[in-house]
Amino acid sequence: MEISVVIPVYKAENIVDELLQRLNYELEHITKDYEIILINDGSPDDSWGKILTHCTNDQHIKGVLLSRNFGQHHAITAGLDMSTGKWIVVMDCDLQDRPEEINKLYNEALNGFDIVFARRVRRKDGLFKKTSSILFYKIFSYLSGIKQDGTIANFGIYSRKVINAINSIREPVRAFSPIARWVGFKRTSIEVEHGERFEGKSSYNWNNLLILAINIAIAYSDKPLKLVIKLGFWITILSILYSVFNFLLYFLGVIKLTGYTSLIISIWFLSGLIILILGVVGLYVGKIFEGVKQRPIYLVDQKINFTNE
Repeated sequence: MEISVVIPVYKAENIVDELLQRLNYELEHITKDYEIILINDGSPDDSWGKILTHCTNDQHIKGVLLSRNFGQHHAITAGLDMSTGKWIVVMDCDLQDRPEEINKLYNEALNGFDIVFARRVRRKDGLFKKTSSILFYKIFSYLSGIKQDGTIANFGIYSRKVINAINSIREPVRAFSPIARWVGFKRTSIEVEHGERFEGKSSYNWNNLLILAINIAIAYSDKPLKLVIKLGFWITILSILYSVFNFLLYFLGVIKLTGYTSLIISIWFLSGLIILILGVVGLYVGKIFEGVKQRPIYLVDQKINFTNE
């Protein structure tokens, strides 16, 4: 197999037809030896019914139904595990990752690159999506200590050895793009045209993006723990300085009676700080707990058009 296209599908009942029509047209001009793997990530609409119809009519199209919604990056992992192509394209189903750009990515990869990222310089998103994306990458970059490019997401083409390396990483917290950067190999990025959303709106809201940023940062870095240590250090220094200042005022006769307000503020502040520190440590313990259970990253309900199903 020359090319595998891996696409997680969620709330795309009215997009699948257009997506596959454009994909087939573009891939036919590159190679006849390709597969399109659609992973239904517990979509509440009839996306799976659409996928089944296309799988029946076209053996190039392969369908995977997960037992429930595991999340976008877990669905991508399922598709990567089942892909057989020499080159693997990962893209979203909303047609903002344009099928027409695959040929450009493929030709660039043939110049000797293992990874070619799609760089979306002029994004066709709403104000909320643009703002939330910028904040997400800034928070993630800061907490993880890894420089992240907000113009690059999952869309790109990856060689088989890159995908094999990514598939060897079985951490329960999944984030495809950071893992793809972490594994290394020879890489580049090219500018692509970013498409309009075909229908609906993004399923990521502020809360989802914040949780994703924190989870990934905890999974890939110990920086939050270091930040807590720095916070505790500076609070200790400030407390010592404040104590010395109050002692001086007391001996100079400025302070006649210790204040109730400062005592209450100190108690509440330090109590909050202790709870914060315990919370950060608890997040890491929770991720360790998830990891040691060694539960599967995803569960498959059905597979269509796979030779080993």
